[in-house]
Amino acid sequence: MTQTSLLDRLAALDTNTVSDALDFLGLPGATFGLRPLWDCPKIVGRASTIQLGPKTDSKPTVHLISPVIAEIASDDRVLVIAGGTDGISCWGDILASAAQFKRVRGSVIDGMSRDIEGSESIGYPVFGRGVTMISARNRVVQLSSGEPVRIAGVVVCEDDYVIADRCGTVFVPAARIEEAIELGERIARRQDVMVQAVRGGRSVTDVMHDKEFEAIKEGRK
Repeated sequence: MTQTSLLDRLAALDTNTVSDALDFLGLPGATFGLRPLWDCPKIVGRASTIQLGPKTDSKPTVHLISPVIAEIASDDRVLVIAGGTDGISCWGDILASAAQFKRVRGSVIDGMSRDIEGSESIGYPVFGRGVTMISARNRVVQLSSGEPVRIAGVVVCEDDYVIADRCGTVFVPAARIEEAIELGERIARRQDVMVQAVRGGRSVTDVMHDKEFEAIKEGRK
C-alpha cells in the first residue's frame, strides 16, 4: 500500500479512534498535554524527529530546527520536537514560515511556542504544551535529528506516523501502521452503529457494555 493511501486513511480517522486502536494492540502512542496552540486543523503525516536540550556554552550556533527544515524534500512531514523547557520557546513565526514554504504539515512540540499569532496568520498548525514570549536563543539548542525521541512519555522514531487534532496527539509506529488503521476503521464503523442504536432508543448500558467493545477487537458484527 502506498504511503499516500495510508496517510489518507489515517486522516479519515480521529485521535480518539486511533488511541482506541493502539489500546487494543497493546501499543503506547497516545499522549496527554500536547494540544493545538491555536484553532488549527488536524495534521496527519510522518515524523521528522528533533531533540533539543539546554545550551551549555556561549558559542554562536545555527538556530535550532532550521537545519532540519532546510533538508525537507517531501510533503508528508510533521516536525516532532522533543526536549522543550517550560517557559522557553522552541518554535516561532520565522520557523513556521520556513516550514510552510517546504510544505511541512505542522509541528508537534513537547515544549512551548512563541509568536503563535504568526503561525496562525499563515495557517501553520502547531501542537504543544503552551505558549510563551521567551526566546530559545542562548538557552536551548538542537542536539540531534532523525533519532528516536521521547515525546510526552512516548518514544517516537523517524518516519513514525502522527495524527493530531483538538483532542491531542497520537503517534503510531511505522511497522504497525497498517494494522492500526485497519483496526481504527473497524472501530469507527462499530461506533457509528452504536451511536445510531442509542439514537434509535436502545439502552446506552447495553450499547456501551464491555462485550460490545470486545466485539470490535474480535471483528464480530
